[in-house]
Amino acid sequence: MNTLFQNAFKTAYNWVDERLNIGDAIAFAGKKTVPEHKHSFWYYWGGISMFFFIVQCLTGVLLMIYYRPGAEAYESVRQITNEIKFGWLIRSVHSWSANLMVLAIFIHMFSVFFMKAYRAPREFGWWSGVALLVLTTIFGFSGYLLPMDELAYFATKVGLGIPGSMPGASVLVDLVRGGAEVGDATIQRFFTLHVVVLPALFVPLLGFHLWLVQKHGNAIPPSEELTPVSERRSIPFFPNFFAKDLAVWLIALNVLAVLAALFPWDLGKQADSLSPAPVGIHPEWYFMSSFQILKLFGRWFPGTLGEVLGILVFNLGLVLWMLVPLYDRESPSGVKARRVTYFGLAVLAITLITTFWGYWEV
Repeated sequence: MNTLFQNAFKTAYNWVDERLNIGDAIAFAGKKTVPEHKHSFWYYWGGISMFFFIVQCLTGVLLMIYYRPGAEAYESVRQITNEIKFGWLIRSVHSWSANLMVLAIFIHMFSVFFMKAYRAPREFGWWSGVALLVLTTIFGFSGYLLPMDELAYFATKVGLGIPGSMPGASVLVDLVRGGAEVGDATIQRFFTLHVVVLPALFVPLLGFHLWLVQKHGNAIPPSEELTPVSERRSIPFFPNFFAKDLAVWLIALNVLAVLAALFPWDLGKQADSLSPAPVGIHPEWYFMSSFQILKLFGRWFPGTLGEVLGILVFNLGLVLWMLVPLYDRESPSGVKARRVTYFGLAVLAITLITTFWGYWEV
């Protein structure tokens, strides 16, 4: 039986290889190596991010079968959660994987930053990665409204109202919102953005990002650069690193399964535009830092001036973050590298402090 199976597999493999040359790809993967050192743990977070994105795609397709954007949005989500077999589980997996994906991308981004993996020739890898993070947060924001429960409605209303304070931005906000208020048109536009526009932008950019990683390989941290080349260790990408990556994916799957099963995603009351906003309305955790910073600027400066200044400062920080590869170039003194490291530590500290501060004040 084993011989029969092996012969069948070999025949099928040879048939596919003659047409697609998969042997060349396997040979390339076998020649590719991944550095192995005490910081190798951080190499897996990019793969973890992609794993959660795949889960998002699969569960999102299943949810689209029953979801009805527009006036029946809340009722369709209620049916998915309470009436469709395992609908609550698919929705919970989708929601938890979305949050875990954002968390994994943040960890991946900061690990790349502190390992100096954005330096030449990897600048485009950094820029494409930051762009993927921005698209991911827009994924989260657009998907947050789709259940159209009370929390999602008022949080989206506040979120769209913030950029509306910028001069000339109200027209753009009305275009995104589909009118002066959040309503059925907003759901339809957010749904189109969530399942058509964003994937059309995200998938090609992700492919470009992965190609850059394969082209340039994994960067080693500055601490490992002091080690002589002859003493540096590495492992083959296939099958060694690939097998470890799959093991990490299995761990991520187990974490996701536990969270989705034991802490199923809630569905609040149906949104009512005439009712007052419930106490404690706040954005998702990955927007909490920027939300808290805008609140602080609003306290420090009167009227809409605080919001405008807060948005300008936030966008300036994002631009500086993206331009880091152009500033942090190797120098004999290493002064620039240390300054950039301090800048990254400051960004990380501010993000964590303002996030916890925002939840403390809710």
